Formats: sequence, structure tokens, C-alpha cells
Amino acid sequence: MTNSEQNVETDDSTVNEQEDSQEDILDQTDTSESNTSESSQELDRQLEDAQQQVAEYHDKMLRMQAEMDNLRKRTERDISNAHKYAVEKFANELLQVKDSLELGLSADDIDVAKLQEGTELTLKMLSNAFEKFSIEEINPVGEAFDPNLHEAMTMQESTEHEPNTVLTVMQKGYTLHGRLIRPAMVIVAKAVG
Repeated sequence: MTNSEQNVETDDSTVNEQEDSQEDILDQTDTSESNTSESSQELDRQLEDAQQQVAEYHDKMLRMQAEMDNLRKRTERDISNAHKYAVEKFANELLQVKDSLELGLSADDIDVAKLQEGTELTLKMLSNAFEKFSIEEINPVGEAFDPNLHEAMTMQESTEHEPNTVLTVMQKGYTLHGRLIRPAMVIVAKAVG
């Protein structure tokens, strides 16, 4: 084989190799394009799914916001009504006392004994209303002075009582469910000297 024949053969093999290489590249490009197409379709599907989920979550969030707003408004209305009408039952009990007092005042012939009896019954009605609503009387005669429940109006010397003992109650005090609503006004004993 001559040199020129070898060169032609080498050129042919180089051309064949280049053609094979180009075919490989084309095959890879076709494969890559088909993979890209499939991958693109998969991404589009995932995007649609994600957008659908976002729309669902947004809808749920809006519904929850509306529910919370309705709950807040309902709670505010309930609290407002509770404040407005908290004493309604107590007021109904007091109306009976008022009716009794008005009935006593409208009597034509006033008999002192009947007036006193009517007043005692009215006071009993009022005491029952207080008891029903946990309003308790503070009448501390003979008890030790307690500044949390009593208000000392004055001090009086006494040999019969220990110092700081309540001698007289000028005005009774009251508690509501154990909470002081008015202290008892009292006169307190002090040591002689």
C-alpha cells in the first residue's frame, strides 16, 4: 500500500468516525429533546398541582378568617349582653321588695303593728334576695377589728372589751361572693388610760 492509499484510507476512516460522532450527537439531541419534553410535562403537572393546592389553602384560610371574625363578633355581643343584663335576676327580686313597700305606703288606714309587720316581711324578702345572690351581711359586734372588712369611725374607751374589739356597728357591711362591696362602719374599743 502506498502512502497515498494510506492517506485516503485514513481520510475515509476519519470521515466515518466524524459521521458516527455526528449521528451519536444527533441521537443524544433527540433523546435529550424527548427527555426535556417529558421533564417539561412533568414540571407543568407539578406546577398545576401546586397551584391547585395553593388555591385550596387560600380558600381554607379565608374561611377560617371569616369564622374567627364571626366568633369574635359573637363573643363581643355575648360579653356586652352579659354586662347589660348581669343584674337582671337580682333586679327582678328587688322589684318584689319595691312592690311590697309601695303596697304598704298605699294603705289607707295605717296601723302601726301592721306597718311594722309589713316592714319586717319586706325586709325578709330583701334578705332572701341577698342570700339568693350571695350577698352576705357583715355585722361584727364583739369581733376583733379587721381593717379589710371594717371601717373604724371612732375609738371608745372600754373596760368591758379588749382593745381593737368592735363595740358598735353604725352601718353594716356587705360582701358579694366573698368580695367586699361595702365595709362595716364600726366603733372600736381602746384601752382605758
